[in-house]
Amino acid sequence: MREPAKRESSGRDPTGREPWRATDADITAVLDARHGDAFAVLGPHPLQDGSRAIRAFAPHAETLEIVARDGGAPLGALVHRRGGFFEGRFEGPAIPYRLRATNSGGEWDYDDAYSFGPTVGETDDYLLVEGTHRRLYEKLGAHFRVHEGAEGTAFAVWAPDARRVSIIGDFNDWDGRRAQMRKRVDSGIWDFFMPGARPGMRYKFEIVGPEGELAPLKADPFGQRSEMRPSTASVIADPAPFKWTDGEWMAKRAEGQWRRKPMSTYEVHLGSWRRAEDGGFYSWDRLADELIPYLVDLGFTHVELLPVSEHPLDASWGYQPIGLFAPTARFGAPEGFARFVDRAHAAGIGVILDWVPAHFPTDSHGLAHFDGRPLYEHADPRRGFHPDWNTAIYDFGRREVANVLHANALYWLDRFHLDGLRVDAVASMLYLDYSRRDGEWLPNARGGRENDDAVAFLRKANELCYADHPGVAMIAEESTAWPGVSQPVDAGGLGFGFKWNMGWMHDALEYVTKEPVHRRWHHDLMTFGLLYAFSENFVLPISHDEVVHGKRSVVSKIPGDEWQRFATARAFYAWMWAHPGKKLLFMGQEFGQTTEWNFAEALPWWLADHPPHRGMQALFRDMNRLYRDVPALHARDCEPEGFSWVVVDDRDQSAFVFLRFDGDGGPPLAAAFNFTPVPREGYRIGLPRAGRWREALNTDAAAYWGTGKGNLGAVEASGGPSHGQPHSAEIVIPPLGAVWLVHGD
Repeated sequence: MREPAKRESSGRDPTGREPWRATDADITAVLDARHGDAFAVLGPHPLQDGSRAIRAFAPHAETLEIVARDGGAPLGALVHRRGGFFEGRFEGPAIPYRLRATNSGGEWDYDDAYSFGPTVGETDDYLLVEGTHRRLYEKLGAHFRVHEGAEGTAFAVWAPDARRVSIIGDFNDWDGRRAQMRKRVDSGIWDFFMPGARPGMRYKFEIVGPEGELAPLKADPFGQRSEMRPSTASVIADPAPFKWTDGEWMAKRAEGQWRRKPMSTYEVHLGSWRRAEDGGFYSWDRLADELIPYLVDLGFTHVELLPVSEHPLDASWGYQPIGLFAPTARFGAPEGFARFVDRAHAAGIGVILDWVPAHFPTDSHGLAHFDGRPLYEHADPRRGFHPDWNTAIYDFGRREVANVLHANALYWLDRFHLDGLRVDAVASMLYLDYSRRDGEWLPNARGGRENDDAVAFLRKANELCYADHPGVAMIAEESTAWPGVSQPVDAGGLGFGFKWNMGWMHDALEYVTKEPVHRRWHHDLMTFGLLYAFSENFVLPISHDEVVHGKRSVVSKIPGDEWQRFATARAFYAWMWAHPGKKLLFMGQEFGQTTEWNFAEALPWWLADHPPHRGMQALFRDMNRLYRDVPALHARDCEPEGFSWVVVDDRDQSAFVFLRFDGDGGPPLAAAFNFTPVPREGYRIGLPRAGRWREALNTDAAAYWGTGKGNLGAVEASGGPSHGQPHSAEIVIPPLGAVWLVHGD
């Protein structure tokens, strides 16, 4: 039982009122839900003579008695003062008790929530204020547990400027008067233990702001489960720990560096990869049944999920999240997501999650003006409002806000065994003038445009994730020339493991959208990227952003008839898969989707029944196999010794040839490309080794819907020196095609 330190008087005041009784002002404040400290009035309070005053608010009760929690006869009755406010004075030792209420409808017993002590401690206060609480998600939010001998849910929320916070939900008729929370003044955390509140019950926070205004009802920022949209309540999650079976995967994941391993990633929007027969969303388990075997068949090493944090609007694709700690209810309960990840690991597939710490939507039930004032967002709109997306920007310089986001990153890695986070919109975080005109942004202390708070936040996030979860990959979507994005923090970098190569993506896509006859004038679009290819640890992305909003699918961007478009696309993907850098491809492009991506419907899977599309799938199956099996294609993706040009300047024939090496003396690979519809026969290329070079891949193979023109399975490097290499061979580069040659059998 909770015992306040201060004991109330048990005598009488000069007016004859017994001081242990609540004042009319206190009763009115409790009934109106505007008392600043309801725990100072309600619940048990020791008196100076050793007795206890017990007060309760029970709006539906006509009578209220005290009974021992372990049973037995009633210990005494409480007196009804008014409006459901009861109180009484009791002798004897303090024991855990329950309340027995009656009215014309019957009798019911329940635990007095105000008799329980805090569920948050002084260490939690200190760590939050300091900004270092790595497991903050274990304290804030809603946690079903046994507390002081009773089953219930511990609720806690950070709202330092609020005058009053109540927890409302299915367990108390959504009545803000009945669970007015306890404020911890050192941190601004409000906590409350609600006996009888169980998993599956819905809840929200009712908050009175600093000026006495009633804010819109708020979902739980730390809620680990949410209602299905358009409903917006949080849901008490099942506390049972998930039984993981991926111990071998997790141990192996921590071995070596991802920049030296194959990393071929399939980017997925789960809501539109496939749809159920009735048009609804797949469940997590059905996604696991169908998506994971598909990834295994095509040979991808990873799947990257567009954000799965709860979000109110389907059209945001998850990039405007509100439930940062809740896997979206669109696909089922959180334990379903854990099963999906566990099954992916069992199949040898890593799972990367898009993470969105750059901004958040201003929906009334979300984080905006959470406690009546800017709390999570920067108070100055020149730093706290994003003009591109009409969203709020986190106050990265506030330690508690940074702590919440750091804990969120760790939560996804810890609770769901994710293999990495792709951090969205990093460029918008780094620059204070991002998408702003002069006068619309606030410089840093040095008068510059760099967001020092965001830089510090990102560095700390990467340090924490890598320290707590060895073997994960932290990936930045960063589109500028900011130096050292993927360099370690102690070397002055941001500490990411990888950076999306947006420059490569824009240049390469622009090149293939040119008519073949014009490509000779744009040759540098394909070669320029190699000037900076090793300045960062790069991922080559063909992402969702490139196949939507009028940009068309990759195949549809390319000029020519159907054969030319598919042939060029196959050559382009072979360029991408042979080029230094890890790979990322958005769903649908692997079978040559011809329409733009539509988030509201399933991919046009019927296309895969037709030869050009089936051939594209076959190409990706073979490229991924070779990418994994030939170390030269992945072992030095991020280091210059893994690459060498052979033919870089053949503009007139729009041809390119380069070599890939594994850095350990293994078989090198030569990749040759012809981006015109004219076959290049007898095309001499320099090679580093004599002997047989196997034609490991030919994008013009009949199996891929090509013409079958090629090198009859191999070429012999028996010629003299050429292109700075000691040996050479004459090869055939098919029209709008690519060939990969691997030395040896």
